[in-house]
Amino acid sequence: MTILEVKDLRKSYGPFSPVLRGVNLTVEQGEFLGIIGMSGAGKSTLLRCINRLIEPTSGEILIPRSVFMSDADGAKIDVCRLGLGGLRLLRRRVGMIFQQFNIVKRLSVIENVLAGGLGYQPTWRSCLKFFSQTERRHALLNLKRVGLLDHAYKRADELSGGEQQRVAIARVLMQSPAIILADEPVSNLDPKLSRVVLDILKKICLEDGITALVSLHSLDLTRQYAGRILGLREGRIYFDAPTLAWSEDMVERIYEGSGAQPER
Repeated sequence: MTILEVKDLRKSYGPFSPVLRGVNLTVEQGEFLGIIGMSGAGKSTLLRCINRLIEPTSGEILIPRSVFMSDADGAKIDVCRLGLGGLRLLRRRVGMIFQQFNIVKRLSVIENVLAGGLGYQPTWRSCLKFFSQTERRHALLNLKRVGLLDHAYKRADELSGGEQQRVAIARVLMQSPAIILADEPVSNLDPKLSRVVLDILKKICLEDGITALVSLHSLDLTRQYAGRILGLREGRIYFDAPTLAWSEDMVERIYEGSGAQPER
């Protein structure tokens, strides 16, 4: 099943500041899609447009209604046209993992994870931070999946960077996501910890059938974990191919003339 379809997506911050220049993309359910490109190519903007953290200038972002609404009828909904209520429903099922972890370091690990389920609660419960025993068990289960069960009641700032990113993964799992958007999730980690985090993320996506779009700064990591790679340059897709089909020539063309080289 096609879970995401992007049509002629454009984002500009003015007439002379285009960031995305007509991106077209189709993603199937369960894919682990890697995104590469030099700084400024549009990787982060593409991911953030998909869940409307950034407002697209024009284009369509289509997701099956069945992904986030119970009255599924096979139709597709354009994310760009959703109001506030529709966006709340969408963001329950489209999780985001950030480069800077975005966890509240003064709170406990389990409180950070429980925050991932706030989109399913009435506003009054969200404000009071009231969580049921079922929700707490779910949070502990997700911490177990990322190998942090023993750290559940520690303050988040007592954890290492790699552990904090694993908390962020557990938090996203509280949303029961159909899609995970990961924006440079391991760029602040050393190579060993990067692989620990990506091993966990890839394993969970495979087990749960989650579709993942992951922007990575390392070409070797992208090749190791992604089944398909998207190469962006100057806001356009230059290459879109299965990982095994990527060649050094394709990589060089993504970075050609930029003065930058892909991190190996």
